[in-house]
Amino acid sequence: MTTPDIPRRQFLQTSAASAATLALPALPQSFPNRPIKLICPWPAGGSSDQVMRALADSAGRALGGTVLIENKAGASGMLGPNELVNAKPDGYTLSQLTIGVVRLPHMQKMQFDPLKDFTYVVCLTGYTFGMVVRADSPFKTVKDLVDYARANPEKFTYGSTGTGTTPHLAVEEFAMRAGIKLQHVPFKGSADGMQALLGGHIMAHSDATGWAPHVDAGTCRLLTTYGSKRTKRWSHVPTLNELGYQTIADSPFGIGAPKGMDPALTQRLHDAFKKTLEDPAVIASFEKYDQSVIYMNTAEYTKFAQENYLKEKAIIERLGLSMKS
Repeated sequence: MTTPDIPRRQFLQTSAASAATLALPALPQSFPNRPIKLICPWPAGGSSDQVMRALADSAGRALGGTVLIENKAGASGMLGPNELVNAKPDGYTLSQLTIGVVRLPHMQKMQFDPLKDFTYVVCLTGYTFGMVVRADSPFKTVKDLVDYARANPEKFTYGSTGTGTTPHLAVEEFAMRAGIKLQHVPFKGSADGMQALLGGHIMAHSDATGWAPHVDAGTCRLLTTYGSKRTKRWSHVPTLNELGYQTIADSPFGIGAPKGMDPALTQRLHDAFKKTLEDPAVIASFEKYDQSVIYMNTAEYTKFAQENYLKEKAIIERLGLSMKS
């Protein structure tokens, strides 16, 4: 039996292509062969934790493996990003990345450079923020709060999920616009902040919608939200912007990995997490906390980080919170 007559050039090209295919790293095909750690930089039990767990379960199924949540609370959500700096870019260490990674470097010395030290894999969703008080609070409206704060400078206490987080800076922006001074009390996350509010240790709490069950149960009152428009779920509650305080705050977040990732591996992770946005369980977790889908692919998310690094610098400078040199 004779073999077909293949021109020498075609044979060499075919052989070279086959060799190149064999030489490609097998990691994207064999990945994952052990559990992936996804860091949630907030305490267990809060709204971020519950959403991240839904994403981890769904992404694990999409990858044909297991994605395990590890809670590392504190430092305004930066303990997860910090861990990415020294982790191997092998896809087995991931973290939630909030807007804080491009904001906090303008406020204090950080362990990372947000423009160099991360792979921005995919953006998935974003928070709805608002301020709540206990149901028995004398503060029925934002006007009540402003009137009290004008008469009692720095006596009105409010909690947030940490210094430099969006729930903190949105209130500071509002206070600046209103000409009032409030006392900020930072917490590690949603759960402990709400415990402090319900226990009467602070007068209000500014946060993402971890307060939602308490508002729906009637144990807390929602005074205002910080988005560009009212939420569907609490459509009777005004925004800070419509009340005349020129304050709009949202906070898209996604999944980050160490720098230097194999592009094929980044794509594999991107595709798995993008698929979670089709999972009814994930969408239900978003809806529970009034979060919407905010999808950006790797290139778009990287560009978003670069642009917002400059935007956040301007906000921090306006609020007088820039790092002292």
